[in-house]
Amino acid sequence: MCGIGGMLGQPDKVVLSRMIDLMEHRGPDGRGTYEDDFCGLAHARLAILDLVGSPQPLRGPGKVAVVNGEFYNHLDLKSNSYNYSTNGDSEVILSLHTGKGNANDHAKWISKLDGMFAFALWSNGQLILARDPVGIKPLMRTIVDDCLLFSSEAKALRAHESYIPQIDDFAMQARIAWEYPLDATTLFADVHNVRPGSVEVWELIDGKPRMTSSSRFEIQKVLPTSDWNDPEGLLDSFTLSVSDRLMADVPVGIVLSGGLDSSLVCAVARQAAEIAEQDVPECWTVAESEDNPDWQAAELVASSLDLKHHQHILEPDSFHSKLPDLAWHGEDLDVTVLFFQPLFAKMAESVTVGLCGQGADELHAGYPRYRDLEGHSKLIRSRLSDMDCSLTNLQGDSWWSDDLTPEAHTKSLEDFLQFELEHGQLSNFQLRLVDRHSMAHSLEVRVPFLGSRHREDSNKLPMDWRLPPSHDEKAALRSAAELTNLPTEIVRRPKMPAGRATSPRMIDSVLDELNYFVEPIANRYPRLKRALIKQPEIAIGLGLFESMHILDGGISKRSGDLTSLLEEVVS
Repeated sequence: MCGIGGMLGQPDKVVLSRMIDLMEHRGPDGRGTYEDDFCGLAHARLAILDLVGSPQPLRGPGKVAVVNGEFYNHLDLKSNSYNYSTNGDSEVILSLHTGKGNANDHAKWISKLDGMFAFALWSNGQLILARDPVGIKPLMRTIVDDCLLFSSEAKALRAHESYIPQIDDFAMQARIAWEYPLDATTLFADVHNVRPGSVEVWELIDGKPRMTSSSRFEIQKVLPTSDWNDPEGLLDSFTLSVSDRLMADVPVGIVLSGGLDSSLVCAVARQAAEIAEQDVPECWTVAESEDNPDWQAAELVASSLDLKHHQHILEPDSFHSKLPDLAWHGEDLDVTVLFFQPLFAKMAESVTVGLCGQGADELHAGYPRYRDLEGHSKLIRSRLSDMDCSLTNLQGDSWWSDDLTPEAHTKSLEDFLQFELEHGQLSNFQLRLVDRHSMAHSLEVRVPFLGSRHREDSNKLPMDWRLPPSHDEKAALRSAAELTNLPTEIVRRPKMPAGRATSPRMIDSVLDELNYFVEPIANRYPRLKRALIKQPEIAIGLGLFESMHILDGGISKRSGDLTSLLEEVVS
C-alpha cells in the first residue's frame, strides 16, 4: 500500500517531492521520484511484501511505474521471460505491459490482474493510468498549466503552486442529495476520479496533455440467476478471498464491529490462514462504552471463535480532538464515522494490514433503503428540489450517465444495486472512507467481500436470496454464515448503521454542541441552505471541509481546535 502521484508535462522534482510530503502518512517506509523531460512520478511506500526490496518507482526496459495496492495473483502471472529485480508483487505490471498501444490493448493485460490497485506507467511517450475493478484504491487527476497532475489523494495536488482547491458547487449538490459524490466527481472543482475498472492513456500533443484513449477492462454487472441454493459454494468463495488477502510479510488483523460482515471475516479466518500458510489474525474493536451493542456482539464473536481480541473505549473528547483530522484525511463531509480514526490508530500499533467487511451490503442488499426504494427516491428528490438541482442532460468528464435522477435508477432492486455498484456508493463513499482513514495511520485495509471470486458468485444471486420479502436482508450470506461457528444471534443480527451504532451518544452530543454553527454555515451557501438545515451533520461537515481544504488555498493542513476552525469559516 502506498501513495502515488505524478505529472505529465513540465515535470518538476520539487513538486513531486511535495506530493510525497503531503501523502507521507500513506507510505512512511520509503520515498522515490522519477522524472525525464516529459513525465514525473512520485511514490510514498508502505512496505507489505519484500520489505527490504521493491523500492519504487519501478523500472524496466523502457518503462517506469508507481503502484498503490496489491496483486494477489502476482505469482501466477510472473513470466520466465522477464528479468525481475524484486520479490514483491508490483513489478508484475512491468512484465505484463505489452508496449505502445491504445487503451483497448492495455486493457487486455490489465484485466489479468486480481487485486486492489491504482497505478501509473510511463513508456514510449504514453502515460497509462489504471484503477482496480471496483475502485478500492483511489486515483484522481486534474490539469493545471498544461500539466496533468494525478495522485492518490486530492490534497497531494496542491503540491503544484498553480493548483488552488475550490469547491465544485454542482458536485456538492449531487453529493448532498445522494449522500456520496457521483461518478467521476470529487468535491474539488476540476478534479476527477479515474473510473474503477478503467485504463486511460495520456500523451503530450503539441506540448499539452491529452487523453488519447480509454477503455473499461471490467464492468460490474448484477446478473441474478433464476435459481440458487449453494450457501457452501458462496462461503468457499469468501474463505478463499480472505485467504488471498492474508498475503503479507507483516502482521495482519481484522476490524471487528460485531455485525454479520466483519464477524464472517473472523469466522473463516482460521481456515483461510491455514490455506494461506499464515498466522491466524487477531481482531480489533472500538466503541464508546462497554454496554454498547457492537462492543458486546464483538466480544461474543471473538470468544466463540477463540480469537485474540483487542478492545478500546473511545476517549470522551474523541470527536472534538479528532474531527479536524477526519475532515483533512477524509476529503469529504463525513462526521459520523469518527470511530475509524481511533480504531485504525490502535490497529496500526500492532499490525500493518487489516481486513474489513466493507462491500457486503452492496453485493447482498444489506441497507435498509433497499426495502423502500420509492421512499428513498422521494427523499433524494426532495433534497434536489430544496437546492433547485437537476441531474439530467449531464455531459462532460465528470459524469458516466446523462441522467442521475433517483427516479431513473430506483425502479427495481436489481436496477438500484447496479446503479450503486457503478456510480459511486462504493468507490466514492464506503471504500474512500476505509482507504483515507486507515492510510491516515499507515494501515492497509483489504476488503475480502470484493474479491473477484466472491463478487462473481454474489452477482449471480437471485433477488430473493439478497432481500426476501418477509425475512432478514442478506439471506444468502446468512445461510453461508450458518455453516460456520458463529453464534446464531450474530448470524441473525440486523444491520446497524456504521458510526452511529458504535458511538451514538458521542455523535449526538457533539452535533448538539455544534448545532449553533449549522445556520451560519448554511447561510454561506444560499442554494444549499434548505438542504443543509435539514441535514445538520452535513452542514457541520461542510464547514470543516471548507476550513481544512479551501481556506488559505489549502496550502497545508490547518491546526486549531474544532470550534475555532468553524468560527473562522463563518466569521
